[in-house]
Amino acid sequence: MTRRMTLAQARRVALAAQGLHQARPTGPATARQVGLAFDRLHLLQIDSVNVLSRSHYLPIFARVGPYDRTVLDRMAARSPRRMVEYWAHEASFIRPAHFADLVPWQRRTWMGSFSTERPELRELADRILVLLESSRPLTAREVAARIGHREEIDRSNWGWNWSTVKESLEALFAGGEVGSAGRTAQFERRYAPISRVLPSSVALPDGNDVDASAERLVESAAQAHGIGTVRCFADYFRLPLRAAAPAVDRLVTRGVLEPVEVAGWPGQQFLHAQAARPRLARGRALLSPFDSLVFERRRLEDLFGFHYRLEIYTPAHKRRYGYYVLPFLLGDRMVARVDLKADRANLELSVRSSHAEADAPAETAAELAAELSLMAGWLGLESVRIDPEGNLSHELARAVRTRCGGT
Repeated sequence: MTRRMTLAQARRVALAAQGLHQARPTGPATARQVGLAFDRLHLLQIDSVNVLSRSHYLPIFARVGPYDRTVLDRMAARSPRRMVEYWAHEASFIRPAHFADLVPWQRRTWMGSFSTERPELRELADRILVLLESSRPLTAREVAARIGHREEIDRSNWGWNWSTVKESLEALFAGGEVGSAGRTAQFERRYAPISRVLPSSVALPDGNDVDASAERLVESAAQAHGIGTVRCFADYFRLPLRAAAPAVDRLVTRGVLEPVEVAGWPGQQFLHAQAARPRLARGRALLSPFDSLVFERRRLEDLFGFHYRLEIYTPAHKRRYGYYVLPFLLGDRMVARVDLKADRANLELSVRSSHAEADAPAETAAELAAELSLMAGWLGLESVRIDPEGNLSHELARAVRTRCGGT
């Protein structure tokens, strides 16, 4: 008989799997807590937008509270690396063990240009590999300078406008031949042979058993989600649905996943056998637009009844909530959203708009004020400023003044 669950039960399972169901420990988080939080998530999505903080730092703060960001930097930079950069849910820091399983899927997308379409890229890539084998990690600009490559780049169109050197490096990166040994202050990748990036204990990809790779990735996604649909599990590492669906079937046969029915959640859901099922959720967190709890928007709406869209690329006059909007989680509900900016020149956390959901509880403003104060301190900012935009702004401003002396 299929297990039946309420939507509230499913929400608590999802929050527990993500480490968001409990109140965070007081005091600065330890390096061990940071590492455990990353291991639970399996990945941290990377994004270049820095209006508040680089996106990969924010999910750890949401789960463990204030922590030393250099701990996360060391996990990606010092050997043996505890996390490495690769394409997963877009560009992400991943657990090194997932690298070999992810490469075959990215190879299919990126490496075609090395064959009949643009064979000149393969020739250029071979020159780049020879260079990287005998040099320190290099950015694309440094590679171009070292090999004497010059070209005019058309920057009239919006987009990445990559040079052929950058195209070759990115194809090599996606194909698992080179890796990222870190990023510069300008957020440029520093490329190196993959053998120098991956821990020696991690196997290099061979691509021989993509079914097994898909199954391992789906299992990890199911651990991170706790409960979800085939689409949820596929999206976590951006696997094709045609690969994720049979992997889910095999995991059901093995007893790793259990089909369940969740009232009010369309489709078929699957519960991970080891997922915690807490009776209550007491967490509180501001969630990055790239947080793994919210980056699959359909799941977010089905599970939490929260419609959310990133409006960075929406013209300013058409934005509904703002440029860099973070959902606010309280207990097992998304109760508000705030458009945040770190005003580093004035040492202020600027809340450019604040909106409460229709069913937000009475304590929303006070709890949000406490979270904003905590975030400001973590970011090295001295105060919180609330702009008069949004249906929560006046109440939030009062709560902030009461709590931390903001304006």
